[in-house]
Amino acid sequence: MLKKFLDILIGQPLANEQSGSEKYNVPFGLAVMASDAVSSVAYAAQEVLLVLIPAIGMLSYEYLGYISIAIIVLLFVLTISYTQIIKEYPHGGGAYIVAKENIGVNAGLVAGAALLLDYILTVAVSASAGVAAVISIPAFSGLYTHKVEMVIGLIIILTILNLRGVGESSRIFSIPTYLFIFSMLFMIVYGLIKYAIYGAPAPMLHDNLKMGGQIGLFLILRAFSSGCSALTGIEAVSNAVPNFKEPSQKNAIKVMCLLTGTIFFIFGGTSILARFYHAVYIENTKVTVLAQIAYGVFGGYNFMFYVIQFTTAIILLMACNTAFTGFPMLMSVMARDGYMPRSFSTRGKRLSYSNGIVFLTVIACVLTLIFKASTDALINLYSVGVFISFTLAQAGMVIHWQKSDAPGRTKGKIINGFGSIMTLVTAGVIMGGKFIEGAWVVVILIPIIAFMMMSIKKHYNKVADGLRTTEEEIINCDLGKHFDHVIVVPISSLNKATLGALKYARSITPDVIALNVSPNKEYIDKLKGRWEELDTDILLVSKYSPYRAIITPLVEYIGVISKAADQNEKITVILPQFMTSGWAGQFLHNHTGLILRESLLKYDNIVVAMYPYHLDVK
Repeated sequence: MLKKFLDILIGQPLANEQSGSEKYNVPFGLAVMASDAVSSVAYAAQEVLLVLIPAIGMLSYEYLGYISIAIIVLLFVLTISYTQIIKEYPHGGGAYIVAKENIGVNAGLVAGAALLLDYILTVAVSASAGVAAVISIPAFSGLYTHKVEMVIGLIIILTILNLRGVGESSRIFSIPTYLFIFSMLFMIVYGLIKYAIYGAPAPMLHDNLKMGGQIGLFLILRAFSSGCSALTGIEAVSNAVPNFKEPSQKNAIKVMCLLTGTIFFIFGGTSILARFYHAVYIENTKVTVLAQIAYGVFGGYNFMFYVIQFTTAIILLMACNTAFTGFPMLMSVMARDGYMPRSFSTRGKRLSYSNGIVFLTVIACVLTLIFKASTDALINLYSVGVFISFTLAQAGMVIHWQKSDAPGRTKGKIINGFGSIMTLVTAGVIMGGKFIEGAWVVVILIPIIAFMMMSIKKHYNKVADGLRTTEEEIINCDLGKHFDHVIVVPISSLNKATLGALKYARSITPDVIALNVSPNKEYIDKLKGRWEELDTDILLVSKYSPYRAIITPLVEYIGVISKAADQNEKITVILPQFMTSGWAGQFLHNHTGLILRESLLKYDNIVVAMYPYHLDVK
């Protein structure tokens, strides 16, 4: 029943041979990868104004333009730099691989940890901002009190869509992504033309905005650090190169260039409109900057206003999909290297990295609950991680070009060197401007996560060393060695399952012990009476448990047998387990056997086996 439900929800399993059809072409790849970076316009200019307006009032709109130009310059530098990474590292992993192979393992782990945190925050921030866009519509403002529940529900829906596979999810997400892009382009062009002819409508000219502070370098840098959220997501293309159809590198580079052009026009155009139409954003307001711009451009709550708001909400939710693509892919690369649990490198039934998708969902939902789906609160944690990874990636590429003898190595070194300096300065600005407001959490978490990854790798190395065999050990291995067997069968009563297990045990060796632990003395006496009727020479050992414990006395007694055995003896514990054909059997039975098995595996001379007895009970 559960399997049928999952098949309906997620889809039928896909064979390994179908993996080629589960990759992006350029249009679908742009739809998936663009959503995060492009959607940033919904809150990037807003976050800049949130810093500037309380301090410098009307001057905020002038400085918004200067800050937007600086962010756009940084955008082009990053695009050129990451194009180099795609060419040189086509197998995905982005900053993690580049830093690890060129700077060192520790740098790679820091870059990887920073990116993983950024992806998690992308889901929480984008989903929260998407719901905020819906709440900005007057007809839906009453949903404000249910914001957290709406965000978590939407994250779960996106999880289900991504578990269905990258091919299907890209087709689903392409329509709203392109609808948002074309709607925004139309609003920008129309808004600029309207402003050139008529100017901004009078209700939007907030001439009463007064300076509450003074202009200073720290203020401008804080505003710049807030606006840099517009650049998050651009690295996702380099992380997911293997997800593109062949030629994967060329297709990824095309998507990167198209993505940059789209961000340039939409972010730049929106910043200009915010400046011309004097959109005001105050912390915890229900009306976003983009909603105010749409209201001013289209002259009220008309059809195009609702188109902009609904497509903004949808694209912000689609932005989560960039993380749902990049996070599992990065986790799989790190898992193959041994720095993450190996289960993250395994593809699910729909050929997606389902374990990574589910893990991302859980952590993002926890963050949403902690920060109550507040974009303003979550944004303070944003951008720090991604700019750390930007810096390490560019520095790693400089070292890569120094070791390379490729024809364009000098040009590449200059490009990536300049990029590393710019992203390093930006990372410092973001950390300085946002540290007290919440960035300190990310600064602390990155080394903690990196340390955890090193611990995982250390564990895997120890396990590998312990399992590794030498050629001499293989040659001298005696596969014909004989062991004396003692079999212990834990029983609770004489039923068909235990009788079958006893028969099986006796067929292997005459040394069989039936072990029973019970908190009821009368029941023990009853079992001994029935055992006499069985007429067998198998030894029955019954133990009374005065404190009603079952598992612990069983393990202790079997442990005594294990310690008494010599080197040529193996203790086999056969656990009778009845199997039912109905779905309820998985939840209502067999938990004691599973717990007992896990408890016994700590002994090196005990073998645990299950004896299944199948019942036709539904």
